[in-house]
Amino acid sequence: MTITLQELARHLGAELKGDPTRIISRVNTLDKAGPDEVAFLSDSKYHHLLESTKAGAVIVTAADQDLCPVASLVMADPYLGFALAAQALDTTPQPAVDIHSTAVIADDVVLGDGVAIGAKAVIESGVVLGDGAVVGPGCFIGKNSTLGARSRLWANVTLYHRVTLGDDCLVQSGTVIGSDGFGYANNKGEWVKIPQLGNVVIGNRVEIGACTTIDRGALGDTRIADNVIIDNQCQVAHNVEIGYGTAIAGGTVMAGSLKVGKYCIIGGAVVINGHIEICDGVTITGMSMVMRPITEPGIYSSGIPLQPNKEWRKTAARVMRIDDMHKRVNQLEKQSDKKN
Repeated sequence: MTITLQELARHLGAELKGDPTRIISRVNTLDKAGPDEVAFLSDSKYHHLLESTKAGAVIVTAADQDLCPVASLVMADPYLGFALAAQALDTTPQPAVDIHSTAVIADDVVLGDGVAIGAKAVIESGVVLGDGAVVGPGCFIGKNSTLGARSRLWANVTLYHRVTLGDDCLVQSGTVIGSDGFGYANNKGEWVKIPQLGNVVIGNRVEIGACTTIDRGALGDTRIADNVIIDNQCQVAHNVEIGYGTAIAGGTVMAGSLKVGKYCIIGGAVVINGHIEICDGVTITGMSMVMRPITEPGIYSSGIPLQPNKEWRKTAARVMRIDDMHKRVNQLEKQSDKKN
């Protein structure tokens, strides 16, 4: 994959300062890029690398353009430029090409134009695959599910029955969508399973990382809105609702019937209680535990940051004594009030 700087500038919506005919073949970092590569500067702490870069061109802001010793692509947000340049020069292969002879496809499956299905994929009755949909090798798509136009499943993705994925979605390998939620009643010590009768409905332009699990609803549906991104190894329980544009980092666990608003950012390994609501515009930093609703936008954190072990032991010992210390403080306050 190659592109001229003029073509790349047009793709980025950037102003080009330099030779428009120079050929660019890939994206690289400022310190490692060569003459046929494009780099970017989005953080001022890397200014020292800009001075000595051997890149063919660098994506920079107007403020940094004069410091650039090579061709420059000037735009307001170089990190966005990096993302767009990486898209233009992407060499990632498709999960599948054409329809493999070993794929098992029910007779009534609806195949859109240009569909690709990999080796040993299984697609059951009633499934609809939109135009340009790609199903990787070893995938399973259960009865009456829908995969939208241009959506892609990498190898060994499982969609249970009646799952709906919208257009332009991407699901990485090993992810399971539509599995049973954790629903049981207890009868004198014996667990009685509650069939999970809802569905999973996922919007357009949703990306889901590897080995993530999204459970179907118990009665109503689990719902993920458009433009949501979910990282690897996340757990989304039954009847969770996630709003437009929310980003969820790896290892996050969401309990059932949680409602997350629009444009939220949830850090890695966050645990969120079920049956609560998080409003729009909330950022939750990594390793936080959310036990109550969040009703105001902002940044929220919990947990104890890493310390050397000896310091952490002291901190833990003090935390265990907080109740006693609180009682002693109350007693001292009462004694002080009496003296006054």
